Amino acid sequence: MSSGTFVDRIDPFAKRSLKKKSKKSQGSSRYRTSQDVELQQLPPLKADCSSLEQEELFIRKLRQCCVSFDFMDPVSDLKGKEIKRAALNDLSTYITHGRGVLTEAVYPEIIRMISCNLFRTLPPSENPDFDPEEDDPTLEASWPHLQLVYEVFLRFLESQDFQATIGKRVIDQKFVLQLLELFDSEDPRERDFLKTVLHRIYGKFLGLRAFIRKQINNIFLRFIYETEHFNGVGELLEILGSIINGFALPLKPEHKQFLVKVLLPLHKVKCLSLYHAQLAYCIVQFLEKDPTLTEPVVRGLIKFWPKTCSQKEVMFLGEIEEILDVIEPPQFVKIQEPLFRQIAKCVSSPHFQVAERALYLWNNEYAMSLIEDNNAVIMPIMFPALYRISKEHWNQTIVGLVYNVLKTFMEMNSKLFDELTASYKAERQKEKKREKDREELWKKLHELEISRGGSNRSIRNDSTLNDSTSAK
Repeated sequence: MSSGTFVDRIDPFAKRSLKKKSKKSQGSSRYRTSQDVELQQLPPLKADCSSLEQEELFIRKLRQCCVSFDFMDPVSDLKGKEIKRAALNDLSTYITHGRGVLTEAVYPEIIRMISCNLFRTLPPSENPDFDPEEDDPTLEASWPHLQLVYEVFLRFLESQDFQATIGKRVIDQKFVLQLLELFDSEDPRERDFLKTVLHRIYGKFLGLRAFIRKQINNIFLRFIYETEHFNGVGELLEILGSIINGFALPLKPEHKQFLVKVLLPLHKVKCLSLYHAQLAYCIVQFLEKDPTLTEPVVRGLIKFWPKTCSQKEVMFLGEIEEILDVIEPPQFVKIQEPLFRQIAKCVSSPHFQVAERALYLWNNEYAMSLIEDNNAVIMPIMFPALYRISKEHWNQTIVGLVYNVLKTFMEMNSKLFDELTASYKAERQKEKKREKDREELWKKLHELEISRGGSNRSIRNDSTLNDSTSAK
């Protein structure tokens, strides 16, 4: 071996080390494939026949579909992939249209086939700085088979023959936990199927409901306080929206705790925009169930109100309007002061979209009726910010909206409006006088410093002169 060849083998700066790998579709299928398995085409299942032979053929096909393939290589084992695809389609049709086909013996076989295909190690993201709003998600390479497996699963759960008493033997807590982990898949198509599947399981298995809620709770807490990354938050919140809608009254303490300790802190995560619509829906569902939760919810939103992100502020204001649409007058009285102090800050925002969204609250008829009923409290809070903005704001659209709000206030309570105007102008005059007094005081201090500086110099000059005279 020549020395040049040896150096080339260990040289980290060799040209081949700089060659950029071409990006390709990433799939978890590359983490587990079945080796040296050749599938044989089996006869089709007959939906109108429920003999023992058909049950045996059903089980054989289910076991055949447990074989997984390498979809990272699109041309490998095309025959086997096609046989499995046809078998999955046949299974789906057979479960949908057959009667009495879900015998006790096939339950564990169906779940085993589903587990073999779905439960796998999800690949790490190819883009560590993945931004779901900007970047395209990495799609699952084995989706041609995975989609059909999910469809078989759904047909199984939705079948008229499905019996929860038998199903609960194979669909247990461990199964549900593995299913929930799949919600972190980057592929939105898979998360959409998972959402439907989990909802069906929640509806059919009463014994798993508390466990499912607890595990979703754990996923959210880990997302909020540890990782700030989980792809399926929106889908899980969508499921929760329908679950909350079915809660019995009065609400259990655990449900109220979930609202305060989990749902409200979800507002502080950076990627709020990805799931805010579903989160706001869950919050409103809680308030419609139990209006007494209004005060902790609004105070919680104010606690987590964004300080530096105008996009999130606009979302918060949209959620506040949704809450105002369902709020009851006695509950509004409890939160009006802290709420409108926050709205006054938003109206004063230099970011025109935040100010504009806050001012649009006055276009809501129900919110306006609440404001009118409580104008004696709300007007003094809002007036100083509105009056100042009407004179100083840089955006003319905002100034126009502010004038409309001030006009509305004047029509609501002209006497209070005049008092607030006079009070504001008097306060401004006092403030200007204080500023003028402060400036004059600083001016006097400056003059005093100059005069002291001059006297100090003359003293130093005299002492220098005396020293030189005595020296002579």
